[in-house]
Amino acid sequence: MYEPNVVGDWQEFDEHPGLRARVHRVEVGEPPRGRDDAAEGLTYFRLRVTVENRSERAFCLHLEDGQIDVRIGPDGEGAFIDWRNSQFVEGFDVHPLRRATAVVHAAGAEADLARVDVQVQLRIDDEWTGRRLWTGAVGAGPGPAGTCPSASREELAHQLTAFLRDQAEEGTA
Repeated sequence: MYEPNVVGDWQEFDEHPGLRARVHRVEVGEPPRGRDDAAEGLTYFRLRVTVENRSERAFCLHLEDGQIDVRIGPDGEGAFIDWRNSQFVEGFDVHPLRRATAVVHAAGAEADLARVDVQVQLRIDDEWTGRRLWTGAVGAGPGPAGTCPSASREELAHQLTAFLRDQAEEGTA
C-alpha cells in the first residue's frame, strides 16, 4: 500500500539514486508581487519544494508549472496557483551536495487549508520521475508550519494509511 509523505519528510527517488525531495514550509503569506485578482476572497499560502542531490554526479533539474499540483480540503479541490508570483526551477544543474528549491504561491478558501495535498513530478536529465505525494496543513498550531495541528506525524500517517486501505477495499467491492 502506498503511503503519502507528511509535509517536511524527505522522499528518495529510486530511479535516480541519491536524489531526494521534500515539500516543506507550508505557511500563510501574501505573494511578493501582489495578489492576483482571481484570488479575491481566498487566503494565500506558500510552500517550498526542495530537491537535494546526494549522489556523486550532477543532475539537470526541471521543476516547473504543471509539475506541482496542490489540492486542498476534504474533497481535494485544486488550489488557485499564482504562477506569476511562484518561483520554479528550469533546467538547473544540481551538483552533488547541493539543493534547488521551488516556491509556490497558492490560494484557497480558509476553511479548506486544514488539509493540503501536494503532488510533485520531477524531470531529471529529460526523464520523468514517478509522482510523489505529501500531505499536511497550512499554518498549523505550535509544531512546525505545515504539520497537522491535531496529530503527530505518526498519527497522521496512520490515519492516511487507514483511509487509503478503506478506499482500496471499497474499490474492489
